[in-house]
Amino acid sequence: MGRIVTINSNKVQRSLDTRKLLHKKLIEVGFDVDYEYNPEAELIISIGGDGCFLQTIRDYNLPNVPLVGINTGHLGFFPDISPKDIDIFIQSYLEGDYITQELPLLQAKVTTSDGCCNIFGINEAVVKGDKSRTIHLKLDINNKRVQNFSGDGLIISTSAGSTAYNYAVGGSIVDTSLNVIQVAPISPINTNAYRCFTSSIICSHDSIVNVSPECEFENSTLVVVDGLEYNFKEIDNISLSISDRKIKLLRTSNYEFWSRVCEKFL
Repeated sequence: MGRIVTINSNKVQRSLDTRKLLHKKLIEVGFDVDYEYNPEAELIISIGGDGCFLQTIRDYNLPNVPLVGINTGHLGFFPDISPKDIDIFIQSYLEGDYITQELPLLQAKVTTSDGCCNIFGINEAVVKGDKSRTIHLKLDINNKRVQNFSGDGLIISTSAGSTAYNYAVGGSIVDTSLNVIQVAPISPINTNAYRCFTSSIICSHDSIVNVSPECEFENSTLVVVDGLEYNFKEIDNISLSISDRKIKLLRTSNYEFWSRVCEKFL
């Protein structure tokens, strides 16, 4: 069996055209190409934007195989490669001229009256009310009550997710070399009954963040992980922590986090 590369793309025409070209060029240099997940593959290539990249990780069940992205979307924070640089990428890959970045996953353990469910994400978990309603949440960090929250919800993000939804609500950008958890409020409300932080909280990587809805919200709480909504009945608690599981990203040899931040946001 030859060297195998798996390609996953969205259905946008530019992505499909890029997939066709990439397939041809990989075959020319001796690779076998699959469009379905193959555990024997040495590399997974996602063609699209950040959404497609995250979807690939979900579709392939958090693979141990390294991933690289070709950006045919908009922002493209995860995808490193431009379609016009496919030849350069293939040559660099063949020569081993790249770096591998390991990103730890966020684990959300949702406990309901029916049991527990574990959900993993690379960016963030959002706890919010359904139907865009205000929600009341109890926030504990390492078994210490930090606040009784009132507002639109809480975002619990990894360092990799600090440039996503977290950044949009005013959270801090965190270098991905720092393994931390960040908790950012969405439209917090301060009253006599609820005193909320208006800025984000940054915790060490071994912290346990617990979010539990007040009893009247146990059936009206949404958990959204990397943009995918999960509906649960009778939520008792959501425990969030950094998992031992990691995703491997292939990066160009000149990749540098703050250069990427400036390129994409400034």
